[in-house]
Amino acid sequence: MASKIYEWLDSRLKLTPLENSLLNEPIPGGASWIYVFGSATLFLFVLQAITGMFLAVYYAPTPDHAYDSIRFIETQVAFGAFVRGLHHWGASAMVTAIGLHMLQVFLYGAYNPPREALWMVGVVLFLITLGFAFTGYLLPWDQNAYWATQVGINMVGTVPVVGDLLVRLLRAGETLGALTLSRFFAVHVLFLPATLALLIMLHLFILRRVGPAGPWRGGRERRTSGESGAGREATAGPGVVERRVRGSETFYPRQVFMDAVVMLGLFFIVAALALTVSFPLTDKADPSDTSFVPVPEWYFLFYYQLLKYVHGPLEPLATWILPGLFFLVLLFWPFLDRNPARHPMARPIALASGAGFLVIVFVLLGISLRDLYAVPRLDPAVAQGKAIYTQFGCAGCHRVHGVGGAVGPDLSYVGDTRPDRDWHSRHFRDPQSVAPGSIMPKFPLNDQQIGDLTSYVLTLKKPT
Repeated sequence: MASKIYEWLDSRLKLTPLENSLLNEPIPGGASWIYVFGSATLFLFVLQAITGMFLAVYYAPTPDHAYDSIRFIETQVAFGAFVRGLHHWGASAMVTAIGLHMLQVFLYGAYNPPREALWMVGVVLFLITLGFAFTGYLLPWDQNAYWATQVGINMVGTVPVVGDLLVRLLRAGETLGALTLSRFFAVHVLFLPATLALLIMLHLFILRRVGPAGPWRGGRERRTSGESGAGREATAGPGVVERRVRGSETFYPRQVFMDAVVMLGLFFIVAALALTVSFPLTDKADPSDTSFVPVPEWYFLFYYQLLKYVHGPLEPLATWILPGLFFLVLLFWPFLDRNPARHPMARPIALASGAGFLVIVFVLLGISLRDLYAVPRLDPAVAQGKAIYTQFGCAGCHRVHGVGGAVGPDLSYVGDTRPDRDWHSRHFRDPQSVAPGSIMPKFPLNDQQIGDLTSYVLTLKKPT
């Protein structure tokens, strides 16, 4: 049945040439697990697009409602927390996958002629991926999102001559506010996806024209008409040279199978992270709270650490000079590295440059992670619960570590004496239901507030 449907479609849409182009492309040296990173990145982009569309159904891109809409997605929408988790961890996975893809291309010397344009488009795709990360970070409109974006925009302002103009373009005005959020949302869900999709098509088009580079050894290309004699050439048409690569293999079926296995494995990993690792919001964005210290996503942490070491007149060195030079060198690397060899050991300067950069990145990342984990961080839900405890005057009846009234039970160590979360939730919802005769009134708390208040009281324990 399926074959008949395919034959019917092929007779009308001429699918066979498309099949030959997509699935029968020869891979020099044969299929390999090292070639899966490009397909993995494409899969993760599709995952981000799908989850982003579902999130956009409920998201409200205004300062008054953005934060609450994210909370609503996480607490009220069916599978909302899971979809947001997929989107959050999918972003990290996409940055990792495209980084590994570029590292593999760099290591294999696959940017050498005739693949310079392929590399340059890949660098632009990497920049757009970072643009997704930057614009998406503001959308939850919590403290971390607001102040991290403020820091990023201020860094752009250090660029001479055009810095002020770029800041106004990013903010859509003089301050970071409603227009900024609206602009970041539009760029994140409209402009960047469209640009990325077009560049992916261009990337694949160039790949089909120049062909895969293959391994750095044992896969040298030869122009031949099929005879064993060296130096013989034959053309399949005007300007077209028939190429045969020793040990080549078509993209289908083995490489397709490998790519599919990696895609499935990636989905399971991202889904497991979405289900098991929480990433709670901080407090709602407060532009007046200048004491808040934001923490960026892990893939920006090394740069965050670098900024700590550069101050005063040297600040532009870290904010735009070094990043600008890095991306210019990365973009034009095929023209800077004139060594035609592809084996890494035959390119010592390129290999040392790449290794040196990675060492600096991972050292800075390690220092930043060490410093972050050395500082105890309060769960935002606990902080919210403590604020609710204060807001409703609970200290008027209850004592915590010697502070408060004595009308109700002392709560100093209630997390030890009654660790049952469900009991506390039912108690805050209706005190009479679990403690008949209680004089505690029913407070107008929603499910989120009850959860936060429960999280707070469960932290009231004896010191360990």
